[in-house]
Amino acid sequence: MSDEGRLVAGRYRLVERIGRGGMGTVWRAEDELLARQVALKQLHTQPHLSDAEVCTLYERTRREARSAAQVAHPNVVVVHDVVEDDGRPCIVMEYVPAPTLGDALKDGRTLPPEEAARIGLGMIAAVRAAHAAGVLHRDIKPGNVLLGDGGRVVLTDFGIAQTAGASTLTQTGEMIGSIDYMAPERIRGQKPGPSSDLWSLGATLYQAVEGRLPYRRDTAMETAYAIAVDPLEAMRQAGPLESLIETLLSKDPEDRPTAEQTERALHAAWAGRSPTAPAAVLAPSGPDGTPVETHASPTPQAPPAPPDRGGRGRRRGRKRGRRILPAAGAVLVASATAVTLYVSLHDGGSTAGPHRSSGTASVTPSPVPDGYHLVRDQKLGVSFPVPDGWTAKKGADAEVTYADPTGLAGITIGMVDPAGSHPIEHFKDIEANTRANYSTYRRLRLQKTTFRGKPAAVWEFTFHGRARAFRAIDLGYGTAGGREYDIYLSAPNAQWNSYRPVFDAVRDGFAD
Repeated sequence: MSDEGRLVAGRYRLVERIGRGGMGTVWRAEDELLARQVALKQLHTQPHLSDAEVCTLYERTRREARSAAQVAHPNVVVVHDVVEDDGRPCIVMEYVPAPTLGDALKDGRTLPPEEAARIGLGMIAAVRAAHAAGVLHRDIKPGNVLLGDGGRVVLTDFGIAQTAGASTLTQTGEMIGSIDYMAPERIRGQKPGPSSDLWSLGATLYQAVEGRLPYRRDTAMETAYAIAVDPLEAMRQAGPLESLIETLLSKDPEDRPTAEQTERALHAAWAGRSPTAPAAVLAPSGPDGTPVETHASPTPQAPPAPPDRGGRGRRRGRKRGRRILPAAGAVLVASATAVTLYVSLHDGGSTAGPHRSSGTASVTPSPVPDGYHLVRDQKLGVSFPVPDGWTAKKGADAEVTYADPTGLAGITIGMVDPAGSHPIEHFKDIEANTRANYSTYRRLRLQKTTFRGKPAAVWEFTFHGRARAFRAIDLGYGTAGGREYDIYLSAPNAQWNSYRPVFDAVRDGFAD
């Protein structure tokens, strides 16, 4: 190449091109003054840009140098210098002779969850250092993560970084960054914040364990739309990282964990533990969860009959909503317009959680798995598998609950007749009441989807009892004017991986 061997700024000898992207080329160069190897990022010539746009591009590059230079951390590439080359700014950086995470993930290759968590720990350390310095990266992706010797992980290319408080260098409607890793709020044109970098980290981890991008579609426009509105496709290989990745990829920035919470969850996943329990891993208050309205006796006892709720079909008091509260003792239904909130007290603790599920008669349900038996509930007109040893508990008229022998986990099937416009609206009503009344509730996800060809929604969250943290998942499906069916599982967060298959089995075997 013609540039090989050329001297830049009278000091840096270009030796070998080691990378090329949309904005520039990265060279391995020799610093002839200090006799060391460096990486030099050289901007591309952009003949189609106006003079004003060229000035913006050059200033963005200079800002990259200033931003990255503010972050002194072993997991952030070191910026040595910024120089001019034929009027174009060039950034001189630490040379890290290493492949990128993008190289490791080429052709759909994946990493074991524990290795992805280890790399994620290096990335989140870099992100925390950057955010502490008031710097947003805005382009976190596998291609910007170097995998160095000795297990070192280095976040590089702060080319579109933004310092908090600095004016933006983009025009209205212009999106800077890699679309596949761009947070929903940026797609919508909203101002990015620290949680936007965390969404990009979640997309990177998703690709690392699943071998595909979470929202990749045929075109950039379709990808952007999917990021903004589509539910997340279920993961199959994430193992102990699944809960964290789901939470990082929440549509609402407020529902994502903080960088500190993310780091704790990654530590747990690296050790092979499930990082779902908010109290134990993600945060003092938990990154996700949902407590519900609960008035429960602290003493374990037989579940009392629920109070009169005025019937399923008519509105009475607050918004309709069901919550299941796993705790050793009392079942309490609170709420009012169609769906109930089942609350059970375990070991003197209280927990509550909403749920929704799906299942339709148009699809043949799965066979009853080993260790389960099929039950038929006449009042709801549905059938579904239940684990052997789980027993029926008294509940509301329009729902049925089965609890495991410990009394700490339960599966509830509910029905709303007639249903509203969409199950997600129902869930949002319940969640609004929950947020207002229960400080330990943390949403993991609340998404539209379809189930057996009908409109559906899935809601997953965590919440705290007096003695432990709980997690719940609720799947609801139905059509306006018809019935809405809900399948809800609540169980101790620490044993979530053991209980979650129960939800899948009940869902897949459900028939109305």
